[in-house]
Amino acid sequence: MNKENASKLWKIIQEAGDYLKGQLPDHPNHPKGRNPYAHVALCVKEKFNATYKNIPDEKLDEVINFIEFLKHHPN
Repeated sequence: MNKENASKLWKIIQEAGDYLKGQLPDHPNHPKGRNPYAHVALCVKEKFNATYKNIPDEKLDEVINFIEFLKHHPN
């Protein structure tokens, strides 16, 4: 992904993390609470088999749509 798109995507990940603060269900591995920013980044990495910086530019809209889905379906 080019630098401009990676920066745009990181801002979207941060906004989703802000939105998800306090909404993720408790998990025994995270007794002090879950990190929503790490959650979004990890979900993107698992879905696209690459970190957000290494996803092809052609998939930018697909990644943005997936992040929007995550905001409304926290798990």
